Amino acid sequence: MRKPNERLDLLREVGKKVGSVSRVTELVEQITQMTQHTLKASASSVLLLDETNDELYFDVAEGEAGKALTRIRLSSQSGIAGWVVHHGEPLMVNDVATDKRFNSWVDEVTGFVTRSMICVPLVIQRKTIGVLEVLNKVDGSDFNEQDLETLAAVASTAVMAIDNTRLQESVADGYRSTIRALAAAVDAKDPYTAGHSERVMEYALLGARSLLLSRDELEVVECAAILHDIGKIGIPDGILLKPGSLSPEEMMVMRQHSLIGAGIIKDITYLREARKLILHHHERYDGTGYPDGLRGTEIPVGSRLLSVADAFDTMTTDRSYRPALSIERALEELHRCSGTQFCPVASDAFISAFSVESKTLRGSPILVR
Repeated sequence: MRKPNERLDLLREVGKKVGSVSRVTELVEQITQMTQHTLKASASSVLLLDETNDELYFDVAEGEAGKALTRIRLSSQSGIAGWVVHHGEPLMVNDVATDKRFNSWVDEVTGFVTRSMICVPLVIQRKTIGVLEVLNKVDGSDFNEQDLETLAAVASTAVMAIDNTRLQESVADGYRSTIRALAAAVDAKDPYTAGHSERVMEYALLGARSLLLSRDELEVVECAAILHDIGKIGIPDGILLKPGSLSPEEMMVMRQHSLIGAGIIKDITYLREARKLILHHHERYDGTGYPDGLRGTEIPVGSRLLSVADAFDTMTTDRSYRPALSIERALEELHRCSGTQFCPVASDAFISAFSVESKTLRGSPILVR
């Protein structure tokens, strides 16, 4: 009973992944690893079809040749994988040396020796988008019909998850495009702040990665950074573009931009977590910031990173009331104000990461994808 139970457990686990993983590559990696382990295979991979070039490419490859495979593209007209793609039927071959469809070129390039394999199509709405395959039993035995049925069942479930996840990614990409358009509208109001939001995003993500934030947290920081000044749309131009210092009354109006920004996006579910960071990106570590006077770790870590990134870009770009500071002077200022205006952890994370990446940062956007 052990083997049937293992296969049922595999299908349950694959089913759980549907809707629980938000990125196609991560989803496919997890499913491929589980399948390889359950079927006691030496290697496994997912090849997807690039219709434009009529090629198959390794989206995920597990096993000793995995890294080499991800750099390889194959004609969809050749090999066992190509046959499965064009016929839409699963194939089990326990001695590839005797099968004329087998393309030995991949083995020659990677040094891997393929003896046997199962290859099943990934089909969405009667259209084959690629294949899922496992190679070589660990113990040297043949694959059997149960292995073939299991892999086919996994493929049927996995392809639904892939389709759903691709749709989610497409929606997310649409959100990102809209977000950037909104940010560009804000930057366009003031020639001195052109590109400010994009740079703040780069700097904030640099610090966030240094703190080893999760991918989901990085996405929140990315969105919040791009939109951190969206509330300035609601600030009168006479105040926003004033060349000199603001009066106390004008400063009170300017300080409303974080509240206005949070209000603009309050009904967008996708930006729910980013909204908190936007609202609090002008809080100070010593509690003298706005709008709520939060102190220390009461301030969301993403907001603390935004505060550092925003200040650094402001200091290192020309303004109507002063020329840009040098990078060295700006970094010194971040260090000097650490513990008062800035969170020491956030400022140290940015300073150390910027020191490493400073040669390639500008002009090389650091984006979450």
